Amino acid sequence: MSSKPLNKQDSERQQRLAEALRANLARRKAQARARREGQPDDREDGIPAAGQESEKD
Repeated sequence: MSSKPLNKQDSERQQRLAEALRANLARRKAQARARREGQPDDREDGIPAAGQESEKD
């Protein structure tokens, strides 16, 4: 990283980015666990499991 000290805005931004990264990682881990268990993605915008027709059509 840089050696310049962070001001309050930079610090808050870093904190928000770190929280978003942790949330993204948790979501990806949950998706990976569901795939290992063979469950389809439950989200509305998710991809249907193999062999299943989409209900949106």
